[in-house]
Amino acid sequence: MRDHFEIRDADAAGRIGSLSVPRAGVTVETPALLPVINPNVITIEPRRLESEFGAEILITNSYIIRNTEDVKEQALDVGLHELLGFNGAIMTDSGSFQLAEYGDINVTTEEIIEFQRSIGSDIGTPVDIPTPPDVARGQAEDELAVTKQALRDAEAMDVGEMLINAPVQGSTYPDLREEAGGFAAATDLDVFPVGAVVPLMNSYRYAEMVDAVAAAKRGLAVDCPVHLFGAGHPMMLALAVALGCDLFDSAAYALYARDGRYLTVDGTEHIDTLEYLPCSCPICSEHSVSELQSVGDTKQEQLLAEHNLHVTFEEIDRIKSAIRQGNLLELVERRARSHPAMWDGYKALLDHTEQLEREDPVSKGTFFYTSSDAARRPEVTRHHERLDRLSVPARVLLTEGGTPSETEYDAVWAVKPPFGPYPKELSDSYPLTAEVPERPDRSAQVAAAAGIKRLVELNPETAFTLAHNGWTPDALDAVPETVTRESLQAVQADR
Repeated sequence: MRDHFEIRDADAAGRIGSLSVPRAGVTVETPALLPVINPNVITIEPRRLESEFGAEILITNSYIIRNTEDVKEQALDVGLHELLGFNGAIMTDSGSFQLAEYGDINVTTEEIIEFQRSIGSDIGTPVDIPTPPDVARGQAEDELAVTKQALRDAEAMDVGEMLINAPVQGSTYPDLREEAGGFAAATDLDVFPVGAVVPLMNSYRYAEMVDAVAAAKRGLAVDCPVHLFGAGHPMMLALAVALGCDLFDSAAYALYARDGRYLTVDGTEHIDTLEYLPCSCPICSEHSVSELQSVGDTKQEQLLAEHNLHVTFEEIDRIKSAIRQGNLLELVERRARSHPAMWDGYKALLDHTEQLEREDPVSKGTFFYTSSDAARRPEVTRHHERLDRLSVPARVLLTEGGTPSETEYDAVWAVKPPFGPYPKELSDSYPLTAEVPERPDRSAQVAAAAGIKRLVELNPETAFTLAHNGWTPDALDAVPETVTRESLQAVQADR
């Protein structure tokens, strides 16, 4: 067990946790955003990140520091915390990004981790290979082997209280991602970044990003704090948290500002195209859109970077609130509606619903059915699986709200799409307190039929009757033939 990470609350695979960073003497609440600080080009002073934005942790690049002589001397002399003016935790990257971009960086894991330790980093990183998407399998396997060796080399080092990242690679091969996650979790290392997903996000391949992270999570243990390297756009953070990611490093706030781009939770706008500022952060409250458009480039970049960071931190807080209230998946769905590729990501998330169900709490806030995809949520799967816990008499009426005939039954159970059948005594129990439409859609009916099928298979000696409110033909086809079907609409018409 990793005693430096404690999970305090959860929803789907998302969680609110506490990451203890002993070398910094702080505890970071997760999900957490790590603003990226380039030591040579600082857009927002780290002390302001702490005092004005509430940042508890940031990330900077030890390879850049090591190769910038004057910065290197200062870092070795006074340490990172004094150099940057930041009291929270500081994570350092190793140069793996530069390795992926430019080839050999001529530094070993032992050398760069020792340098990170010597400049006062709180969380260090070995030199792994971020294998990009779509490479040949042989390349992915070979580079994963190099990353595994880097983890072994890091694990063998004495670094005192500094935590060490154990990157999880494997390109777009789910089995390699899962293997890499299992290997990393078996080490004594501390934080587990899922790497090389930035190309997927940049090309809006969110479904494949979801599959890669889900595979890595299958290999990792529940108590592994997971960092999604390079994920910092507020639009996708809820999706990533629902997958089980805890840490996010964002350079987007500064990089987008440099191009005059204005971040929102629904996407990105160019400041020159805006007529209004759809935000109430300090920047948007104190400036008009015309002021932001007309200030000089340097000032505009600064103001946009601050706005972008405010929006991103606000989304992190919104996600935490959603986890606490038990409606994280509703937030994910709202964000997914902002772009078709995000919707693909949400659907891919629900493809892993059995995996999510293993970590999803059994009781939380009210379930809201707001789209057909909600029929595939973990709560529905769990209800169907737990039907084997119920005692079922010989003759049972399953009804959406009425009695179709004078036939006597030993029990009358309710049917609520998408969950399906349940004894009425459970009506006040989660998730059957769900808010669902009065006119359920096809997907909800088909999911309810799957629950009926499961109940029938568990109780082959019971005679079941289903009283439904005009289910679609494919939903009725999914109900076992041994179940008597009665239409409540037909009964009402006869009366």
